[in-house]
Amino acid sequence: RAWGTIAAVVLGSGIVFLDGTVVNVALPAIGEDLGTSLGGMQWTVNSYLVTLSALLLLGGSLGDQFGRRRVVVIGLLVFTGASVLCGLAPSTGALVAARAVQGIGGALLVPGSLSILAATFHPDDRARAIGAWSGMAGVTSSLGPFLGGWLIDAFSWRLIFFVNVPLAAVAVAIALRYVPETRAPQRQPLDLGGAVLVTVGLAGISYAAIEQGASTQVVAAVVGVVALAAFLVWEHRSRHPMLPLRIFRSRQFSGANLTTFAVYAALGAAFFLVTLRLQISLGYSAFEAGVSFFPFTLLMLWLSPKAGQLSQEMELMDRALQAIA
Repeated sequence: RAWGTIAAVVLGSGIVFLDGTVVNVALPAIGEDLGTSLGGMQWTVNSYLVTLSALLLLGGSLGDQFGRRRVVVIGLLVFTGASVLCGLAPSTGALVAARAVQGIGGALLVPGSLSILAATFHPDDRARAIGAWSGMAGVTSSLGPFLGGWLIDAFSWRLIFFVNVPLAAVAVAIALRYVPETRAPQRQPLDLGGAVLVTVGLAGISYAAIEQGASTQVVAAVVGVVALAAFLVWEHRSRHPMLPLRIFRSRQFSGANLTTFAVYAALGAAFFLVTLRLQISLGYSAFEAGVSFFPFTLLMLWLSPKAGQLSQEMELMDRALQAIA
């Protein structure tokens, strides 16, 4: 059951991280097939990331209230349906809209996967399980360009979305068989107001950053900044916030999140820009561009288990020091 649980959450959330990078390799092919501009390519990536990041906290709250396994399975179904729509998209607008729905499904998957691990594994094994989850998530992200490049050159860019269907079907089957249903012991009302504000804020800032020179750029930037400021005020005053601001008083928590933000912001920008540079400027094929990221994949495979083991050893050492003190 333990290995089945890990397999289900790794495979389920893995397709979310996979699609976060596999699309980058497909952007030149998508642009040529659909006549997509550079702004359209950016929206193909960002529409997915905006809904995914904005609704992560809400997705976690839904799992706590209605059952984490149930929400993960629903997220897989939403993600799979949106993947099919992406593969069938006749225009850039349709592709961007389907990618946004993909992000919604991903927002149900990722926090639910972590919550399942935290709720089902013993504290002594939890760090190792989460280390395995994060390591394999990183591997799927780095495998995206390699797999996507091969599918694009051998078949079509549309196949990178259809491949999610069998992966999600296997993940659903494993989850229903091996993953126990869990809920939070104390359920809180959903913070829908906070979810709306943070979504509008991120979408407005993304629009302003992508649509440079547009007459609505300044308006979108102002709306985005005001919405994010209102989100902070809302969370501060809400009785049941989706993001309790008091947790940022912990220097350890704030430092860990700032480090994670910096790392993934750099990785996301690098995957997007380097892929375009290799294919458009240097003339690499999609497969050759994907292979160029393979050393990164090997490093992730080698270092991720060691990082999880080191994290668990440091946690045990910290407990021992506290007991001595």
